[in-house]
Amino acid sequence: MGRRVARRECAVEAVLDGLADWVDHVDWFAFVSIPIFTGVVGWLINWSGLWMLFKPIRFHGIHVPGLREVASVLPRKLQEIPGWMDGGLGWQGIVPARAAKMGSIAVDKVIAKLGTPAEFYAQLEPDQIAAHIVEVFRPDLPDLVDEVMRREHPRLWRDLPRPVREAVIDRVQAQLPTLVGRITDEIGVHIDQLLDPKIMVIDHFRDNPDLVVRVFRDVGQRELNLMVTFGFVFGFLLGIPVAVVDQTWHIWWLLPLLGVVVGWLTNLLGMWLIFEPTEERRILGIRVHGLFLRRQDECAEVYARIIAEDVITLERIGDFLMDGPRGDRTRQMLADALRPAIERAAGPLRGAVRVAIGGSKFDSIRDSVAEEAVGRTITPFKDPVFSQQQSEKIRLLLARRTKELPPRDFVEMMRAAIKEDEWMLYAHGAVMGLGGGFLHLAIFNAGLIPGFPPG
Repeated sequence: MGRRVARRECAVEAVLDGLADWVDHVDWFAFVSIPIFTGVVGWLINWSGLWMLFKPIRFHGIHVPGLREVASVLPRKLQEIPGWMDGGLGWQGIVPARAAKMGSIAVDKVIAKLGTPAEFYAQLEPDQIAAHIVEVFRPDLPDLVDEVMRREHPRLWRDLPRPVREAVIDRVQAQLPTLVGRITDEIGVHIDQLLDPKIMVIDHFRDNPDLVVRVFRDVGQRELNLMVTFGFVFGFLLGIPVAVVDQTWHIWWLLPLLGVVVGWLTNLLGMWLIFEPTEERRILGIRVHGLFLRRQDECAEVYARIIAEDVITLERIGDFLMDGPRGDRTRQMLADALRPAIERAAGPLRGAVRVAIGGSKFDSIRDSVAEEAVGRTITPFKDPVFSQQQSEKIRLLLARRTKELPPRDFVEMMRAAIKEDEWMLYAHGAVMGLGGGFLHLAIFNAGLIPGFPPG
């Protein structure tokens, strides 16, 4: 028993002697400066990392002949560096460079789960849309009928007595609410075939990369600011063991090497802090939950407002229906719905007019009026004021469904588009850590570098 105690005392004494010897050989100014230095570098890493995420909106750089061919045979990760596959040497923010990709993921993982095209259309209240169309279209109807008739059969239209012409126009106007109601109903019945939210969102995000940046910034600005702040905290804490290692072995290349590790981990921990863990946990009584996920309800409101005001709007739905890849189908469907109503507008004159001008000519006039009416009846969809009023209904739907998303799906809404590119941020942190290590070495320990005179 006594021997065991003696051995223990000897071991403690040896440790204390070793610690005292270590203290005697420590350059305390350099030791204290390392955590401060790594803290500042950590702050710079995360600050510049956010710049890399969001800026510039468009690619800035130069074209390098042959770079595209070289990039095509590089590993896939390197091909993802913005500009390389187009032969450009420069930079574009990771988020705007992946705008179309984010649009695709937003639809697949989020918007598709929030509602079908039919649900979005129902939220816009087709009855109100129809009433608005009638209100806007009614004053233009006389000119439309007059214009088509003068073009298709000017002599017949000119020879008709004014009361008869006015009666035709009055009959068309009287049928307008029913006619427009049929149009909005037809759109609703076929909306799943006419409207493709994925194409609409991807095209809009690709054409407006600044909007994608706005989504990230408005939804997660608080967490992004915290990430920069924690860059200093993580860098400082990681710098303490780095200082111990540096002052223990005094090997010149250790500090730059450990700087790589610190730089990589600083960005990695920052991203983890924001997005992980997706499910709330308690560790030693402390709540551990991704900072972004703690504000899911608040973030859902911001996200829903942006999507409802700028992406899935009545105005953009109207544009897509008429001018999108399925626009021809929309126009044909609406014209088919309009023709019977227009033919009925001729009333008792229909038979006489058919005889007078011929059945094919009568059908041509009817079809021309229907086709002209299609474009004008859908125009109120593009009314920005009315679209803004209707967007509130989409916002409420999106906000409610986004709040109900499982935490993992909610995280993917923001992170999935950049997850494959996060390695660039970590690599950027590693390079800056390496540079910071060499800079500290040059300032405080230049004499350790072979061939480098002491400072």
